[in-house]
Amino acid sequence: MTLRVRVSMSMILLLIMSLTATPARAATPGDVVSAQPTTVYLLPGKLLEVPVNAWHLRYNSTSATGALNAVSGTLLVPKSGYPLGTRPIIGYAVGSHGLGDQCAPSVSMSQGREAELALVSLFLLKGFAVVMTDYEGLGTPGQHTYMAGISQGHAVLDSIKAAMRVPGAGLSARAPVAVMGYSQGGASAGWAAQLHPAYAPELRLKGVAAGGVPADLRVVANHLDGGENFGLAAAAGVGLDAAYPELDLEADLNDRGRALLGAAADYCVGDLDRLAGLRFSDLSPIDLLNQPKWLARLAENRLGAVAPRVPMFLYHGKGDQIIPLAVGSTLRSEYCRAGANVRWTALPAPDHVTGAIEGGPLAIEWLALRVYGLPASGNC
Repeated sequence: MTLRVRVSMSMILLLIMSLTATPARAATPGDVVSAQPTTVYLLPGKLLEVPVNAWHLRYNSTSATGALNAVSGTLLVPKSGYPLGTRPIIGYAVGSHGLGDQCAPSVSMSQGREAELALVSLFLLKGFAVVMTDYEGLGTPGQHTYMAGISQGHAVLDSIKAAMRVPGAGLSARAPVAVMGYSQGGASAGWAAQLHPAYAPELRLKGVAAGGVPADLRVVANHLDGGENFGLAAAAGVGLDAAYPELDLEADLNDRGRALLGAAADYCVGDLDRLAGLRFSDLSPIDLLNQPKWLARLAENRLGAVAPRVPMFLYHGKGDQIIPLAVGSTLRSEYCRAGANVRWTALPAPDHVTGAIEGGPLAIEWLALRVYGLPASGNC
């Protein structure tokens, strides 16, 4: 007896497709999740539109503990200036904006209230593309991991990888790359430099400029304790707690601490003044910074243990009241001892913000020379 099987054409096509289909590639850091055209403005009221092609990005990155995460940011590409595929790319790491999603640089740029666009514009005028990360948890679900340097360094490097993959942006994976940042951004830039060889060696990183760098968070926290800028130290506690769940900050706070830091978790940087004059001892019955779990994570996020392989431009204001000059000069010394190519500039700036204003143009010109291929001379 013969068994006859009727096979339809659709069954044949499904069989062929199943045999020839390739498995979907797993998500990796630097992958573009979405890229939506956007507009950025220099002034509030959506005045003075920046004449660039711009995209609001969501891209994959890596958390401080090694987990795949999604981060947002903004890519700005001048409309002229370089042949297709040759335009340099700057990974610009912004300074402290705050902890709430409404504080994200991508939000402030779309509303015309992003102060750092003044410096970014100097790159755009040179024809360079600029990509600005919002960092982990700022503009995306979850708490912003403020001052978790490893996460921030990953976010900067992956923003550059994502920029190269945005359809229609005309950017190449072979383009020369540089990184710049000040304050929180200075720490992020420093971490990008240290992480680059192992984490993103495919990027043609030519140089990194980092200013006002809070390289040692424990020293900075002790300096801010009880002062008018204590809110920044408290915010860093919230950020590190978000990055490392075992810190369990809430469990170690008193009722006042839980109330104050619970509110601060949604503050923008200007709102942190509400915590001025407080001490960690006002928020907790225990010596938080000397707990072994905190000491371990603070040490892990201390810059200087690994020498960057690319030239570094480090700058710091002599009168910096938030991040002492000694913190920056110690980082310079450690990099120099390890053999890094470092150019150090101590600025006459009387305070932290003025350091950004005085040092920013110097850093941009120094980075431009690296992008153009000129050698860097250090002053160790």
